[in-house]
Amino acid sequence: MMFFGFSVVYGLRVNLSVAMVAMVNGTNSQPSLNSSGGHECPVSSHRYNNSSQTPDQPDGIPQYSWDSQTQGLLLGAFFFGYLVTQIPGGYLAGHFGGSIFLGGGVLGTAALTLLTPLAAQLGPYWLFGLRALEGFGEGVTFPAMMAMWARWAPPLERSRLMTLSGSGANFGAFVALPLTGFICHSLGWPAVFYMCGGAGCIWAVFWFILVSDQPGTHPRISTREKDYIINSIGKEGGAHGWSVPFLPMMLSVPLWAIIVSQMCANWGYYTLLTSLPTYMDTVLHFDLRQNAFLSALPYLGGWAFSVISGVVADSLLEKELLSVTAVRKIFTITGLLLPAAFLVAVGYSGCSGVLAVTFLTLSTTVGGTSAAGVFINQIDIAPRYAGVLLGITNTFATIPGVVAPIVTGYLTKDHSLAGWRSVFCLSAGISAGGALVFTLFGSGKIQKWALAEEDQEQAETERDRLIPT
Repeated sequence: MMFFGFSVVYGLRVNLSVAMVAMVNGTNSQPSLNSSGGHECPVSSHRYNNSSQTPDQPDGIPQYSWDSQTQGLLLGAFFFGYLVTQIPGGYLAGHFGGSIFLGGGVLGTAALTLLTPLAAQLGPYWLFGLRALEGFGEGVTFPAMMAMWARWAPPLERSRLMTLSGSGANFGAFVALPLTGFICHSLGWPAVFYMCGGAGCIWAVFWFILVSDQPGTHPRISTREKDYIINSIGKEGGAHGWSVPFLPMMLSVPLWAIIVSQMCANWGYYTLLTSLPTYMDTVLHFDLRQNAFLSALPYLGGWAFSVISGVVADSLLEKELLSVTAVRKIFTITGLLLPAAFLVAVGYSGCSGVLAVTFLTLSTTVGGTSAAGVFINQIDIAPRYAGVLLGITNTFATIPGVVAPIVTGYLTKDHSLAGWRSVFCLSAGISAGGALVFTLFGSGKIQKWALAEEDQEQAETERDRLIPT
């Protein structure tokens, strides 16, 4: 249910990225396509001659005259709301349990998505506000997921369980992007939001029927499985109560390593998630259906590699070949540094659609390995407070979702190859910086402030016993 839930979540998040191509009047980009005097990629005569006729949209579907800066703001609007509810969502999910927050977040976002065509008709300010509200509802979902896995995932199964459920995000992007293009072409862009919103509402019904916060309250779990999970996790899998050590958290170097690394990784991820269809349209000049499919292709590889990385990470830990810290650092370096190199290659692939799509696919595919690294590190250093920590780290990590589309819109306002090269190289440099920070300062050990009081006393007693007098 989590896997399909995050598939829906990312379908709701990325639908505007493809629909935007159909929502915006194509005549606005024609002057820009010719403005660089031959430096732009060639446009097929069929596509160029018909761009003003908008052949990809059925008759009667409205379109809007939004420039690239307005489009960037609208694509980033979701993340303004998404920032607000991360920490409160993680805190409340850690205290009350995550199922109601995860299910309610998806349901609220899905219901608001149904209003997108109306908001677009009222104007860009209304659409901006609606997308921000959708982000507000969806902001609780990932912290709630982390809070639930803190109660459900045995330590030696965390990587595979969390990467499998979280990989629903990449799978959702992979399915939603081409499906959105097909729906836009066949039924018009408003149908995208009706169908995505409806799917989220249907999923929520099954979630509330089937899912429980913890093994002890699940009505259909076997006694053997329940005892195994509870005994494996121990006391650290319980609720954290109302009191949370926020000051020690914010002074924790390993936590800041997670924050900085996730911000850096998400800059590139959100740049592609929100702006890749625009790149496919304005630079490589794929039509709407090609655009949607090729924009989705990188996420198929990311989905597969994230699941595989979780299995491999757990296997290394089970066989005691590497420490938790070493495993998290290896997968983080692989998932941030190699994708950065491929993004630079995209920037210098010129007008070759084959090369650009190949390097983009390789970048996002290899980036999936970071799912078993920094992106689940919160539960290693503080399982009791995992939901709160993910709320904190995801709040910071969402800032690129706000800023990156705006920066991309500014850098690519003339739709030039040079502008997009700057976008990809900037993303690559930031990602490489994140890999360096986590390598130097990341940790997989439970922090002292994350232990229960009785465990802290036991640890101090053990330390005193080992210190010679």
